[in-house]
Amino acid sequence: MKAALVHDFKHPPSFGDFAAPKLGDGELLVTVSAAALSNLVKAQASGSHYSSPKGLPFVPGVDGVGRLADGKRVYFAFPSLPYGAMAEQCAVSAKYCVALPDNLDDATAAAAANPGMSSWAAL
Repeated sequence: MKAALVHDFKHPPSFGDFAAPKLGDGELLVTVSAAALSNLVKAQASGSHYSSPKGLPFVPGVDGVGRLADGKRVYFAFPSLPYGAMAEQCAVSAKYCVALPDNLDDATAAAAANPGMSSWAAL
């Protein structure tokens, strides 16, 4: 599958081929339509965040929007490493998938979670 790939923490991700994810227990395959590019994702891709994956290469991205095998459109978070959200597909625990209303477009849904949660936490 095609994905953004981090091969080296000193260089930005590059576009390339990566093995398709294998599903673990309780995981769903999400076909990604939009992925958020947050400060967390940028820090992980540069290796400067404590949660940066230790193994290389990996696909960056912690959340996004996509479709499940049954066609249901969801917002998802925390895909299973090394398969981040910036790929054609990722494996995500079912508990981290939330159905989306039809009137909310993919890009807005993917982009809204980080600032929305930050605002809510501040309150």
